[in-house]
Amino acid sequence: MATIAFIGLGNMGGPMAANLFKAGHKVLGFDLVEASKATAKADGVGIADSAAASVKGADVVITMLPAGKHVVSVWTEIVSSIAKGATIIDCSTIDVDSARAAHTLASKAGLLSVDAPVSGGVGGAKGATLTFMCGGDARAFAAAKPVLEAMGKKIVHCGDPGAGQAAKICNNMILGISMIAVGEAFALAEKLGLSHQALFDVSSTSSGQCWALTSYCPVPGPVPASPANNGYKPGFASALMVKDLTLAQDAAKAAGAATPLGQHAQELYKAFDAAGHGGVDFSGIIQHVRAMAKS
Repeated sequence: MATIAFIGLGNMGGPMAANLFKAGHKVLGFDLVEASKATAKADGVGIADSAAASVKGADVVITMLPAGKHVVSVWTEIVSSIAKGATIIDCSTIDVDSARAAHTLASKAGLLSVDAPVSGGVGGAKGATLTFMCGGDARAFAAAKPVLEAMGKKIVHCGDPGAGQAAKICNNMILGISMIAVGEAFALAEKLGLSHQALFDVSSTSSGQCWALTSYCPVPGPVPASPANNGYKPGFASALMVKDLTLAQDAAKAAGAATPLGQHAQELYKAFDAAGHGGVDFSGIIQHVRAMAKS
């Protein structure tokens, strides 16, 4: 079993660190938020006094932070305190340029590094069913994979440094677009007098089938585990979808790619967020779609 440092013990990082402890690893964590540290401690995670203190003696270091600037800042602070040859993994969702900059910091410090953003939301973090999209060389991926397997069900090596982030933002652009499409279809069905269950029964077994419909249906009833049946309490908050769609748009502009539906999805989620619904699950976008029809 490995000695693991985990920096960033929030809604995603906390359960992930707890699953590493359950798998038998020694886990020492750090977070700036006292409540997050307290929850992680209750789940068996040791708590360090600082990020730099948490990584001393660690075989593997994992970060789960809000944005690229935080990742680069924390990695700059800690790489000199990590033993050469150790592995450092970033599970945050950040821009590709920041991910590559972090890899460079690790390489200069003699560390193996992987960018490994996740898909699966809070439920996946708690249930250890996350998908990890990994970027980094083959040696680093091989070192990271056994640790990631304690937190997820599918571990994919997407390519060179930054490829994991590229895969994540492309995947979540698909997700954001498809959830809007599903929401629009249900909103139209309501206007036409078609029941939610009838539309679900047809579309879930025909050409309209997609994950946003069958796993995260945005209306109550058809999929009991979806947030729509729990007041749209977030598994993945709308504010986070805005973040990911913005990352996708920034990447598209930098790469010279045309993503008109991605751009429109970003605009709709930004409007939903601006209206005070950033803490609502992203499937709640159907509420915004319905409101647009009334305006």
